[in-house]
Amino acid sequence: MSRFLHILKDINELIVFKHSVFALPFIFVAMIVASEELNGSVWFGAKLLVLGLIAAISARSFAMAFNRLADEDIDKHNPRTANRPSVDGRIGRKNMIIFILFNAAVFVISAYFINKVAFCASFAILLVLTSYSFFKRFSAFAHLILGLSLGLAPIAGSIAVLQTTPLWAWLLCIGVIFWVAGFDLLYSLQDIEYDKKHSLHSIPSHYGWNKTFIISFLFHCLSILFWLLFVIFAKLGVLSYVAVLLSAVILFFEHRIVRKDFNKIDRAFFMLNGYLGIMFFTLVFADLVIA
Repeated sequence: MSRFLHILKDINELIVFKHSVFALPFIFVAMIVASEELNGSVWFGAKLLVLGLIAAISARSFAMAFNRLADEDIDKHNPRTANRPSVDGRIGRKNMIIFILFNAAVFVISAYFINKVAFCASFAILLVLTSYSFFKRFSAFAHLILGLSLGLAPIAGSIAVLQTTPLWAWLLCIGVIFWVAGFDLLYSLQDIEYDKKHSLHSIPSHYGWNKTFIISFLFHCLSILFWLLFVIFAKLGVLSYVAVLLSAVILFFEHRIVRKDFNKIDRAFFMLNGYLGIMFFTLVFADLVIA
């Protein structure tokens, strides 16, 4: 039993399960908005709830494990990442590959049982999720590819319910892309010197601290703009506008915290962004239920 618990602990450290809070709320925002549009109710059914959770968790586990495997040669020389289970030997390459293939299979199978469109889209989604691991080796656009990886969440959510992607789903997706890319820029400042030394492509290593803060701020302004457009085109109510406004406030304080004391980057990255997603979903849900 003790050995099993240690394995679970190592897997959790490998995929950082708590970070699922970034994408999950936006999957379900799309699902409840799509369900309201289709059925006049936010409830899309127990089947889609279970399959949606399985698909989301397996896709994210696949992406994180694949990235850890692909980045082993990078992570082992970086003091910040040298103690990851994929680097220090706690999880070997063979077990990593098995874990990756298992989650890919679970994701595709769960998508098959959701609907045919989701099944066809699942292969393209896996391709996007793997691309981030290679982009950082030749392009500073890797931050946006990471954003796209999470931005696909609302696209997947709308496909699960509607079997299509209306304009509001794409607007929500683009908002998530710039949101994630923006906070990834701030997080990447931790590795600015390492990236320069090892010729890894990132916006911080190319443009430095000050320009990175500016670009991150612009990305977050774009995320707020596209979330506002999402609310307008999805024809949502007052509480959804409040969600956008509070998102802007949270992102403002995130930038203020990081600029004032970079040692608090974990607080800004994990806590504030986690709260943002949950808050956004809660207010959109309340908006639809009350209406």
